[in-house]
Amino acid sequence: MDSLGYCQKEKGLELYAWCIMTNHIHLIVGSIGEHEIQGIIRDFKKYTSVKLVQAIKDNHQESRKKWILWLLKKLTEKSSKHQKYCFWQDGYHPIELSTNEIMQQKLDYVYLNPVKEGIVSEPEDYLCSSARDYAGIKGLLNIKHIG
Repeated sequence: MDSLGYCQKEKGLELYAWCIMTNHIHLIVGSIGEHEIQGIIRDFKKYTSVKLVQAIKDNHQESRKKWILWLLKKLTEKSSKHQKYCFWQDGYHPIELSTNEIMQQKLDYVYLNPVKEGIVSEPEDYLCSSARDYAGIKGLLNIKHIG
């Protein structure tokens, strides 16, 4: 979340909706300034993956450390981009939100992800998401509300 906040402040990322899952992230974003969204997302994923892998390595209490690092290393075999560890799912799938119907569909998809995974029963209960903001509860990042 710190990295998303950095991208907002330093790279012109406009954050409308977000949800961080265990191995992927859903964003509804725009950009202002010189940075393109694709580059912002690439840099975000690269930076956070390095930091998260380092946090796993440095955590002396993590009993599954060897297995997690082995798994993240194994995932590089399926990726042409990663050489050491693969933390995030490959890909970047931009969709233009050209109508209110498409925008609402994507908002629902983003916020129902943790519900479908069985992590929470209501979208606003998931802390790593801006669903809280849309439910009237201040979330962890500043967003621009849609509509």
